[in-house]
Amino acid sequence: MDPSGGSQRSGRLQAPEGGGGSQPWRRHIVRQLQHRDRRQQAMFQDLIRCYSRLLEKTSLAQGLLSCSVRPPSADSLTSLLQQSSQLKKTTGELAYQVVELQQQIKIKERVLDQQHARLQEDKRRREGALDEQRALQEQVEWVQQQNGALKTDYDGLLERQRGAESRLREEKVRGGHLLEDMIHLKQQAAARMNSRNERRSRAREANLQKQLQTAARSKVTLDSSSNAPTSRSTSPKNDDLDESMEPRRTRLFRSASATSPRIFTSIREMFGKRRGHSVCSLEEDLVFPVGFCLSARVPVRALQVLEAHEQGINAVRFSSSSDLLATGGTDRVLKLWEVRAGSLAPRATLDGSTEGITCVEFDPAGFRVLAASYDKSAILWRLDDSVPKVTLTGHSRKVTAARFSSVLHQVATGSADRTVRLWDLHRAACKYRCFDVASFCSDLVCSENCIISGHYDCKIRVWDTRASSCVQELPAQGRVTSLDLSSDHRQLLSCCRDDCLQLIDLRRWSHNRMCFRSEGFKCGSDSTKAVISPDSCYLAAGSADGAVYIWNVSTGNLETRLPDKHSLTYAGSHNEGQKVSECSTIQGGVQPKNGNKAV
Repeated sequence: MDPSGGSQRSGRLQAPEGGGGSQPWRRHIVRQLQHRDRRQQAMFQDLIRCYSRLLEKTSLAQGLLSCSVRPPSADSLTSLLQQSSQLKKTTGELAYQVVELQQQIKIKERVLDQQHARLQEDKRRREGALDEQRALQEQVEWVQQQNGALKTDYDGLLERQRGAESRLREEKVRGGHLLEDMIHLKQQAAARMNSRNERRSRAREANLQKQLQTAARSKVTLDSSSNAPTSRSTSPKNDDLDESMEPRRTRLFRSASATSPRIFTSIREMFGKRRGHSVCSLEEDLVFPVGFCLSARVPVRALQVLEAHEQGINAVRFSSSSDLLATGGTDRVLKLWEVRAGSLAPRATLDGSTEGITCVEFDPAGFRVLAASYDKSAILWRLDDSVPKVTLTGHSRKVTAARFSSVLHQVATGSADRTVRLWDLHRAACKYRCFDVASFCSDLVCSENCIISGHYDCKIRVWDTRASSCVQELPAQGRVTSLDLSSDHRQLLSCCRDDCLQLIDLRRWSHNRMCFRSEGFKCGSDSTKAVISPDSCYLAAGSADGAVYIWNVSTGNLETRLPDKHSLTYAGSHNEGQKVSECSTIQGGVQPKNGNKAV
């Protein structure tokens, strides 16, 4: 064994360090091997020193053997024997140590082989991990590319959406301007028409006044026969005289007077033609007496079932005389039916709405019918004309209710745009009041100098048309779907989504409320209607199960439940037919409604 073997091995292990500086794992392996060499070198230092002494002694023994040619002396022979014995002893010890060290070397070599095997296994695992890392890196790059492409598409779609939204806003602004311009033009046209009619009426009045003055200044020519006695004598002689004078009588000229029938006819013709093509006429200005219902009979069976509309029915209303029935539906038409002996006969179909009808109302005189529509307008027809007489436009969303006011030539409308408007029919424009509400208006009714509206924020509001303000706000138990007034305007009926009807005494707002519920009754939509009978003794409402529930006001109990003749439909659905229940009252009896159903 070479004493310098350890240093040579260390040199061989340190050689790769300079060339593999760029690879950390090689430097780590080199450092581990160097550490092992230093540790094992320290262990073999004793063996190396012993081996060096043995070499020295061997060289010394060779020197002694070389000197053995000369005959040794006794002392030298003795010393040589001692040295030889000592040398043998030392050689044996060294040989034993060499064997032990060889065994240790074998053990270390086996350990080194095991470490090499583990190192190779770690290398293989590291190479597999590197391959997986490269595959994952490629997958990450592919996903990033896909994300980049999606991000580009998303940015493009976002830009297009922003452009579409900007165009939509511009179109809305343009539509609002066009609507304002149209309303302004209608107002100007109505003003011009009214001014022209006023001029014509003044001209007619002046002409009539002139004719009256001319007739008053003219003289009356009387025949001599006019001086004859007015009373007829009983003598036959006078009778013969009268008979002989009769053929000679001529028609006298009659001057115009204030009591002349001709003057009354002229005045009626003048006022009858005064308005020309105006919105209102003389017949509509007249106040007609309102009938009173002495008693209402609860219907028990359906008298007639007919296909009234092509699509669902949203509103049903009897006229004040109960001889007409109006129905409006999602097919954008309003139909009039004549009630004859318990059956319906079609009378007219009124067109003009571009979308579905939401509410129908007859005027007290019975000459006109008013309807609210999804096309953001309210439409007024005369019963003898299928063309709309006037269209009230100004709401920005669908009109949910339209009612005739207690004042002549005024109409109140409620809309989903959170406004309640009061319209002047003379000008066909909103010239009176526009009440801003905090919630969606579902229905309204008109009383004397006030408007009562129901809203989705569970409140009923009372508006004073003279002060243009909310004078009363009543809480409800749910979203209000409909309102109805009794014939004497003393009681208010409200229907809410909490499946309850409330009857409120308008004379005592907060102290007198009656609630009407029933097992099975369910308010199935936001447009479910409830009505009061003309004699104020019964309440009726349609339920989500397709039946009509009728309550007795005096007892508060359910009077009857009309069977589900209608199809089971909720808000937004349609039923293809209309059913009329038997009802015999002065004012048309009970008019129950159930969302898109009409009874």
